[in-house]
Amino acid sequence: MSGEIISTRQRLINAAMELFAAQGITETTTKAVAELAKVNEVTLFRQFGNKHGLVLAVISESPVFKELGQSLTTQASQTNSVYQALKDYCENRLTALEQVPELVRSLVGEAGKYPVENRQALGKSLTQANDYVAEYFATVMERDQLHIQLSPQKLASLLNSMLLGYAVIEFTSEFHELWHDRDEFLETLVALFLKVATQSSNQVNSEFIPTENVIDLPASLVHLVLQRGKKSGLRDYALIYVLFGAGLSPEEIVNLERSHQIQDSNQYLLQITQGATRQVPVNQWIMGKRYGSYTRNPLTQWLKSRKDDHSAFFLNDDGIPITEPEIQQRWRILTEELLTPEGQQPVIEQAQQTWCVEMLMKGMNLEDMSIITGWNRAKLQAYARRAREKSALEQAIRLDQKPQ
Repeated sequence: MSGEIISTRQRLINAAMELFAAQGITETTTKAVAELAKVNEVTLFRQFGNKHGLVLAVISESPVFKELGQSLTTQASQTNSVYQALKDYCENRLTALEQVPELVRSLVGEAGKYPVENRQALGKSLTQANDYVAEYFATVMERDQLHIQLSPQKLASLLNSMLLGYAVIEFTSEFHELWHDRDEFLETLVALFLKVATQSSNQVNSEFIPTENVIDLPASLVHLVLQRGKKSGLRDYALIYVLFGAGLSPEEIVNLERSHQIQDSNQYLLQITQGATRQVPVNQWIMGKRYGSYTRNPLTQWLKSRKDDHSAFFLNDDGIPITEPEIQQRWRILTEELLTPEGQQPVIEQAQQTWCVEMLMKGMNLEDMSIITGWNRAKLQAYARRAREKSALEQAIRLDQKPQ
């Protein structure tokens, strides 16, 4: 008997969904729904009470809301960060809305014709969904012990409003130019919430907001440091080459071993074992100048010159694996008396920042950069902004060079 009731209810909901999408909610009668579902109209009234109850059931049991609470509870236990929580939720909700575009258009287009009961039904469903989302965000924030300026309820409300607004615009006007595509909208939306919602009045959680001060180095200074490394010897030249050509930190460099190379005439990759294992390309071109090939470059020349059996990539002057402080010391010696545009001696972290900005300017997107660097996309936002600034300056210079 229970199975028969569920089957009848689902047939009525499916029929209502089909008719609402085809002719709108206002024009759809309960009789037409019952006929399409092949049940008596009285059965519809027993199940839902009236048309308003049917509308509420269609909305709450559509893919947008169905089992939302349970799915979000599962996601909260599997999500590693607020950034991932926001991204996963936004992508899942848009995917669900995209499954019922006709229903969304009907709800929005005929809202002015609904009686109070219908509007109350819609509001109830939206509120219930928002409560699920607020609980989801609250769980993630409590787990990570974040100090949030917005309450989870307000955060969920604003986010849901923007997602619904996106869906309405997409389903009613495909010719707009408000954003390039769905991915761009999501990236901008998540970045906005990370910047505003996770900023406490007393502190900023640097894991989620791009607060890093990115000060990349100009090409002329980079090439000068590389020249100094070359004059100093094969080891120092290779060390500076890895800093600017692969964007590695001193910690990553000291853990490199010969077996971590993946090399042929078409690529030169290094396997990084700190944190999540990943691979990083060693570039042939650095700031517009080529430094060898994938098979013959400062790093391969240094490794070929060695006669020892050490597995480590870099050795110090005593012939043992180099340490992080020693790498820092070599950098300070090779950059002595050099000044950045800010009037300071370059610091080693600027090599990695310069590499990252250059990769973004060459066309890498944030998702791919996150994979290569092991950084989250929120941290990369500051680098993306710096890359856009440099691109804008280059465009302005090109325009100035054109004859009027």
